[in-house]
Amino acid sequence: MIFRSIKSRFAVISAVGASLAFTTNQAFAAGSAVLKPDDFVGISFWLISMALIASTVFFFLERDRVSAKWKTSLTVSGLVTLVAAVHYFYMREVWVTTGASPTVFRYIDWLITVPLLMIEFYLILSAIAKVPAGVFWRLMVGTLVMLVGGYLGEAGYLNVWLGFGIGMAGWAYILYEIFAGEASKINAQQAPASVQSAFNLMRWIVTIGWAIYPIGYFAGYLMGSDPAKSANMLNIIYNLADVLNKIAFGLIIWQVAVSETESAKK
Repeated sequence: MIFRSIKSRFAVISAVGASLAFTTNQAFAAGSAVLKPDDFVGISFWLISMALIASTVFFFLERDRVSAKWKTSLTVSGLVTLVAAVHYFYMREVWVTTGASPTVFRYIDWLITVPLLMIEFYLILSAIAKVPAGVFWRLMVGTLVMLVGGYLGEAGYLNVWLGFGIGMAGWAYILYEIFAGEASKINAQQAPASVQSAFNLMRWIVTIGWAIYPIGYFAGYLMGSDPAKSANMLNIIYNLADVLNKIAFGLIIWQVAVSETESAKK
């Protein structure tokens, strides 16, 4: 049994390592620029990509520690950080090679990872109660409105203020659902104390942590400052927001999963 567990863990680490090694080689093959010691934006891309890799391995390995009903939640947390790590290699390469904001890669990343983060609210509630499918779909709609509005504004398809307004409306809709909507009511009425605590921390990350993104958008596109300085500020703010919102979000889920599992054993 112990040998099987060790073998399973080794297989997870090997699979993640092989995937990321392939991605890294592909990213390096795309360009030959070298990261400069004074390129703090590029350095932030590298630091965060390494943190995301470490988080991915951690979440996948910790699946063996929690009960069956929490394994999907930890798997999704690992997928969020894995997808983000892959995209961060490519975003770093775009930045170091061209000096341009990797808007397309960033939004492809967000279009995959942000819905997965929203699914986590549904998953942790589903682990302790029967949750209507409408909760899932309302969170998805709010997420897509937020991301599509932001992308259209950043990519120049819409006026930047209009894109900003649409994105903020989607975010507000998500906040309503998790603070006053059906998801919030299920959490308050049916969840045990540990799940309620995790749910509350997660929604405050969506409130405070996600507030960093519109700050980045505002600094990058709406302040009218020098384009080069705006790009630097935009990417540093977005990168810091990603490391908080993706890794910390998963750690909260890991903590409640371990707590619930250990309580059930007593």
